[in-house]
Amino acid sequence: MTKPLLALIAGALLSVSAMAADNAPAARASTALPGVKLLAPELDMPGLERKRQVRLYLPPGYATSGKRYPVLYMHDAQNLFDNATSYAGEWKVDETMDALSKSGQLELIVVGIDNGQARRMTELSAWSSPRFGNAEGEQYMDFIVKVVKPLIDKDYRTLPDRANTAVMGSSMGGLISHYAINQYPDVFSKAGVFSPAYWTAMPVYDFVAAKQVPKDARVYMLMGGEEGESMVPDAQRMAALLAKTGHPANNLTFKVVPGAKHNEGFWSGEFREAVLWMFAPKSASMASAKP
Repeated sequence: MTKPLLALIAGALLSVSAMAADNAPAARASTALPGVKLLAPELDMPGLERKRQVRLYLPPGYATSGKRYPVLYMHDAQNLFDNATSYAGEWKVDETMDALSKSGQLELIVVGIDNGQARRMTELSAWSSPRFGNAEGEQYMDFIVKVVKPLIDKDYRTLPDRANTAVMGSSMGGLISHYAINQYPDVFSKAGVFSPAYWTAMPVYDFVAAKQVPKDARVYMLMGGEEGESMVPDAQRMAALLAKTGHPANNLTFKVVPGAKHNEGFWSGEFREAVLWMFAPKSASMASAKP
């Protein structure tokens, strides 16, 4: 019998720090567009006794428009904008957002929080486990909500209300994004939950059932058909749970892409559709797939 694909995914998740070291930024040319910048200095993470790099994308017209913009907070920032810092390929968030801005479809500020490499499994989960260790997701999200967001809202022209604030991530980042929209409903009104690693934190189902997301929140769930033996059923279970809680169908998208695997290439290709749906005006038609 071949090794289950979930075990392969787990091994990949646990080897993030080694992959990052093997793919040192100096070895590859930067692909980040001019709108991408590093926030300096790195920010202190209260309760975690460590610092963290934050990366920022500004729309092409930001410097001259005088406008205020919605904000999308994302995890694993090393992989969002730049092939030189990625450990498994980049999402090309800057290229996609530049194109959407230039076509007049959508303009966003995107704030990316670097992952903790060896600490990624614990930082991006709110549920401890014998296999992965003591969860640090509560402190990690408090860092975003209480440190990063106030700083961004102070220094940049944002629309700071919940209606214009979203969170998105993949794998463990998908898991913590789902936690975030339920735990901080007064901060986030939209969540992009890509390839969520629910299998690492099965208490998430009871949490979502007990702490229901507001009915106006938009949840975009994405899964690849070839991501692992339980990942699609786990996501189907979550989508069905959301529907059972009475979450409106027009505020829930559940999409399974046949043949797609657990990687940045897949997530990059789906990012445009997801953000357009998440930030669509309320009057727009938002057809969603059924669980």
